[in-house]
Amino acid sequence: MWDGKQFVDPDTRVPLTVWADALEAVEEPAHVSTFGRQVHSKGILGGSEESGRHIGYLTKYLTKSLGEIVEADSDRQRRHHDRLHAELSLTPCSPRCAVWLLYGVQPLGTSSKTSPGHCKARAHRRTTLGLPGRRVLVSRKWSGKTLADHRADRRAFVLQALADIGIEKTVEEPRRLVWHKVQPGDPNVPPRAHLLMHAIAERIRWRAEYDKALLAAGEVSATRSAA
Repeated sequence: MWDGKQFVDPDTRVPLTVWADALEAVEEPAHVSTFGRQVHSKGILGGSEESGRHIGYLTKYLTKSLGEIVEADSDRQRRHHDRLHAELSLTPCSPRCAVWLLYGVQPLGTSSKTSPGHCKARAHRRTTLGLPGRRVLVSRKWSGKTLADHRADRRAFVLQALADIGIEKTVEEPRRLVWHKVQPGDPNVPPRAHLLMHAIAERIRWRAEYDKALLAAGEVSATRSAA
């Protein structure tokens, strides 16, 4: 139970073991499973019939739940799925999993809102059966780029496309700007309706400029192909 600062034993009122102390007490894993080599890398050429087939295969299974892929065809399989789901409901999935409280360990990030034994992570759901998180690696794992890097690349691409048709955008220097939160009653702040209309008009202008750049790029590409 929560005593206002931490979780304690409801009978003895002794604080439960914190996560750091629980890790220190572990000398070796209780269970180790080895599945062997699972990676089979294969190159695919973009735009080929094979690439389209593989993309369709991946999107099919990345958007399905595990229950749709591995269907239980018999009562024995259904009972097995039920037993697995029951075990996963009582198996901690991460250092922040609230299921740890059932075993006398305070997970990371506990608060008064933490409910012992109730974790909303995907690993405990019937549709995933223990497969949490993403089913594919995020781009930074294989491209070496962060989201900020991707945004910078997209911005550079758009600016170059606009520059090719004579539209030069002023590059802002964030270091020269100082941002402050707007205070209530500030007379220098335009009405919210004006701000919204300005933002909408700006977006429409950006879209029109980019569409113009794309059309120009398409005409250049068509001319080169004809030549």
